[in-house]
Amino acid sequence: MYLSFPQLATSGKFKHVLNPNQSSNFHMSSINKVILIGRLGGDPEVRHLENGASVAKFSLATTESYKDKSDQWQDQTEWHDIVMWRYLAERAERQLKKGKLIFVEGKLTHRKWVDKEGNNRKTTEVVASTFRLLEKRENASSGYFPGENDEVAVSNKPASTTDTSGSAQENNVVEEAADDLPF
Repeated sequence: MYLSFPQLATSGKFKHVLNPNQSSNFHMSSINKVILIGRLGGDPEVRHLENGASVAKFSLATTESYKDKSDQWQDQTEWHDIVMWRYLAERAERQLKKGKLIFVEGKLTHRKWVDKEGNNRKTTEVVASTFRLLEKRENASSGYFPGENDEVAVSNKPASTTDTSGSAQENNVVEEAADDLPF
């Protein structure tokens, strides 16, 4: 069952967040979430700040296709400025290249500043909270097993005791490998 935003807001499912019937001291929460799938317009520009933080900036193109009045397909491309901080910026520097297809999730932000000529400037950016590469990396191994340059994520979840299919046994193998670390 799908609910529209007004139905969802009044359904009670998220009343702790979106209940307009509470006292006048209550301020309704809001959502600032952006999800994009697109191609990088260039390699990320990464800077390392004096405090040790890293910041990556790049443009992302999203393209929509539609049929015009003469029944011809037209493409409309929008360009989005993406900003990534800290560990995400370092990952972007290693993994992202011009033309790569990625998924980005984050929030919309607006900034104002004065340029070198004294003009007031404004920009709208997406500050990313996560990203995922949607195409195979050039140096990744084939098949389901990671290559030597792939990042390996190890789950800390315990193996299921009700699963008899063998996946619990596979989970135990992953956990044993994680316990083998020399530190």
